[in-house]
Amino acid sequence: MFRALIVDDHPVFRSTLRQALAGCFPDSVIDEAEDGALALEKIEHAQPDLVLLDINMPGENGLEITRKIRRDHPAVRVVILTSYDLPEYREAAQRHGAHGFLSKSASGIQEIVEAVRAVLDSART
Repeated sequence: MFRALIVDDHPVFRSTLRQALAGCFPDSVIDEAEDGALALEKIEHAQPDLVLLDINMPGENGLEITRKIRRDHPAVRVVILTSYDLPEYREAAQRHGAHGFLSKSASGIQEIVEAVRAVLDSART
């Protein structure tokens, strides 16, 4: 069982991903946030194990939110899940402390599930 937070400004994407992950991980608790400010509030209160985070959102971008999560909640794992599939974004995500990077356009649900498992498994070792 784990707790996850999906942070994306597209409600249909959040809902679809939440349903898919809940189907693959029925014992998990999965929450949503539409922007970084709400995500930081929810992280403070719920202490999720994993955050799936878009880069382009209203307010602060996902890279800056990643940096804040890693600074204030180092045990929380962050995976960037974005439509910006360019090397410079991957490198920036890594520099800001992300544990993974997935492209929305290139990643199917199975790849996302495998990434979630890998990131959570790495936290346990």
